[in-house]
Amino acid sequence: MSEARRYQQLRGHLSYLKLNDAAEALPRVLDQARAERMTLTTALEKLLEIEVEATEARKLSSRLRFACLPEPWTLNDFDFAAQPGVDEKLIRDLATLRFLDNASNVLLVGPPGVGKTMLAVARARSAVDAGHRVYFTTAAELAAKCHKAALEGRWSSIMRFFAGPRLLVIDELGYLPLPGDGASALFQVINQRYLKSSTILTTNVGIADWAGAFGDATVAAAMLDRLLHRAAVVGIDGPSYRLRSHQSHADNLRKGVTGRAG
Repeated sequence: MSEARRYQQLRGHLSYLKLNDAAEALPRVLDQARAERMTLTTALEKLLEIEVEATEARKLSSRLRFACLPEPWTLNDFDFAAQPGVDEKLIRDLATLRFLDNASNVLLVGPPGVGKTMLAVARARSAVDAGHRVYFTTAAELAAKCHKAALEGRWSSIMRFFAGPRLLVIDELGYLPLPGDGASALFQVINQRYLKSSTILTTNVGIADWAGAFGDATVAAAMLDRLLHRAAVVGIDGPSYRLRSHQSHADNLRKGVTGRAG
C-alpha cells in the first residue's frame, strides 16, 4: 500500500470514529513528527491530545451555555479589601468546591450591592470549570417557571430539571415578592435537593426575618431547616459596589468639569 493511500485511510478512520479535530490536525502532526523525529508513541499522543483538548473545550462551552451565568466573574474579581467584614478564609475554602462533596449549601446574606451575586457566580464558574453541571436562576424566575409548569401539567418535569444540576444557584431571594405559590415551589425545589446536591442562595433577608418575608412561617422554617442542616452562611455587611462605582464616576465627572472650568 502506498504512503498516500495509507494516509487517506488513516484520515478516513479518524473521521469515521468522529475524531474530527485529530483528523484535521493529522497533516500538521505528521510534519512535526518528521521535523522533530518524534517516536510513533509521541506523535500518536500528540494527535490524541489535540482531540481531547477540543472535546473538553466543547464540553465546557456546553456546560457554560446550560449554566446561564449572568457574568464571567471569578473570585479574582471580588475586592476583599472593599468588604473587610467578609470571612475571606471561608470564601477561599468554598472556592475548593469541597462543599459539593457532601451536598452542603451556601447562603450569602447581606444588603443589595455588596457582592453576593459576584461570589455566587464565581463559585458557579469554578464548578463549571471543574466539570460539574450548574444552573443559575433568580428566585423570581424559578417561581415563574414552576408556576408555568404547574399550569401546563409539567410539574414533575420542572422538578426533575431543578433537581438535576450538581450546583443550583438561586439569586436575589427576597428582592421581589414571590407569587402565592412561589414560596411553596421554592421549598419543593430545596426539599428534593436536600442531602443530594448543593444550592447557593443569595438573599437580602436576614435568616430571622424569613417567616415574615415569605408570608408563611411553616414553609420558611421547613426551608431553612433543610438549607441550614449542611450549610456555610456568609454574612456581608459593607458598602455597595454599585454605589461606590457611581460615586467614583461622579467624582471623575466633577473633576473633569472643574478642570475645564479652570
